[in-house]
Amino acid sequence: MKSNHGANLHQLSGVLGIEQNAIIDFSSNINPFGLSPKGLEKLKNNLNLASIYPDPEYIELKNSIANYCNCNANNIVLGSGATELIASTIKVINPKKALLLSPAYSEYEKELNRIEASITKFFYKKENNFKLNIDEIIELITKEEFDMIVICNPNNPTGTLISIQEIEEIYKAFQKPIMIDETYIEFTESSETSAINLVQKYDKIIVIRGTSKFFSTPGIRLGYAIISAGDILNTMTLIPNLWNINIFAAIMGEAMFSDSDYIKMCHLNFLENFTTLYEGLKSFKDFKVYDSKSNFILCEILNPKYDATSLYNFLLKKGIIIRKAESFDGLNSNFFRVCVLTKENINLLLSEIQKFILTF
Repeated sequence: MKSNHGANLHQLSGVLGIEQNAIIDFSSNINPFGLSPKGLEKLKNNLNLASIYPDPEYIELKNSIANYCNCNANNIVLGSGATELIASTIKVINPKKALLLSPAYSEYEKELNRIEASITKFFYKKENNFKLNIDEIIELITKEEFDMIVICNPNNPTGTLISIQEIEEIYKAFQKPIMIDETYIEFTESSETSAINLVQKYDKIIVIRGTSKFFSTPGIRLGYAIISAGDILNTMTLIPNLWNINIFAAIMGEAMFSDSDYIKMCHLNFLENFTTLYEGLKSFKDFKVYDSKSNFILCEILNPKYDATSLYNFLLKKGIIIRKAESFDGLNSNFFRVCVLTKENINLLLSEIQKFILTF
């Protein structure tokens, strides 16, 4: 299993000899439009609360999430980031045999290996432009006995979005736990695409979300799971340590989930910037640019004279970081991934790529 993640800005800052905030990071998939003003203001006004313990029930935080997601607060389990909740869910379900849609975030496989589960990978295929054939998945789960299905939706790194109707089809055929990582769902029309809509309808749906990407807050380490009522939810509720969410994450979360002006601004700017990046990348004949329903785009280099490492090294010297995608199963050294940043940064990236291509 290949397990490297994105750029380590702490390390790269030293290598490049520049400040971290001067690095233009197209590898992290983090919303570039800043923090929620309401969340930041509430945090600033409550720094003195560092001297008290958080509410162990996190009632206000859960209610804020419930209103944001249009779900029942009783179905929410909090965690120190989405990755912690992914690990906890896999441990609780403890599958002997799991189906993993791939290529995907390496932590799924890492945690499944940790409990010695047998893993079958169902691949998003290049020849299908990384679109899934749902009938093939249903045929596979009908033939073989799996205990759990793991889906990233939209998928990282392909940007593939499985519709809620397709997820429902899979669940009806499977009738066992399905864990859906929706880290990037908020870059879509999530009211129509999120599997949260299935949590009340079925009894073994686990939806994982974090705040690092859309809310641009990787530093507060706040994640949440929305889980169908039943044994999985009951067990997951017992896992977290007392006060496992620090008070500043709770304070910021309470405010930012209800910051409707900020949320609307992010959606509006994102769509405009995504189009600029997507169309700009498609203008390069050396690249095949795959459709994406997320805030990142997967590209394949078609020119045999260079690969993603060559492009990465060229851009690195300019303080620009892209994600080489060969660490993802099923992808090779010709693939790279870039996320949506500001228009200024996108135009700089496109300009530097043009310079790179002209050298060949």
